[in-house]
Amino acid sequence: MLMQSTIHTYEVRPRKDKRGVDLMSDVLPFGRLWYDKRDDAIGYAMHYNRSTDAVIRVYDDTGDVIETHEHKGDFREF
Repeated sequence: MLMQSTIHTYEVRPRKDKRGVDLMSDVLPFGRLWYDKRDDAIGYAMHYNRSTDAVIRVYDDTGDVIETHEHKGDFREF
């Protein structure tokens, strides 16, 4: 039996109104979530993907990637 690995990608971007950050991904149930702090958005993305691999990219105001976090899913069913 061959298991395929799915990698979910998240983006953390500053809001245009300068009030926190948006966490965006196509795997989120509502598409976009608002957070006061960048670390809270990163923590949610890691928690939401406990069983799958994830890449979280953090962007600055100019659209450049300033951080990348890779999270390996902890739960595997054999």
